[in-house]
Amino acid sequence: MADAEDFTAFYAATFQSLCAQLYVHTGNMAEAQDVVQEAFCRALTRWAAIRTYDDPVAWVRKVAWNLATSRWRRVRRLVALNHPDLDQTVPEPTPDRVALAEALADLPERHRQAVILHYLADLSISEIAAITGAAE
Repeated sequence: MADAEDFTAFYAATFQSLCAQLYVHTGNMAEAQDVVQEAFCRALTRWAAIRTYDDPVAWVRKVAWNLATSRWRRVRRLVALNHPDLDQTVPEPTPDRVALAEALADLPERHRQAVILHYLADLSISEIAAITGAAE
């Protein structure tokens, strides 16, 4: 029972922040929520081990990021095969959001990930290097 309560508290404390980070990465809130939710589902089945990690949220973030990347690749393959575009309903973005999205889109994927992790997740350079496998 303590494990379930512990996971529930972890989920409640981190879900929104992870969704915001993945939204900036994907550009779609529904997609961000889906991949974060899936990452939490995977974490729940491994919670006994993950809860002992120094930074359990890093594990969930990495899984969610990988899921988003896999989905993006799958969609890109479908588009390349001339499948109909996926219907997306997205609220109208604010001018600031458009400017931010354009600026992030100009960055290579690894740099974009580092910027998101640093400014939205408040991670240090050494933590980002550990997550991405890049040198500090």
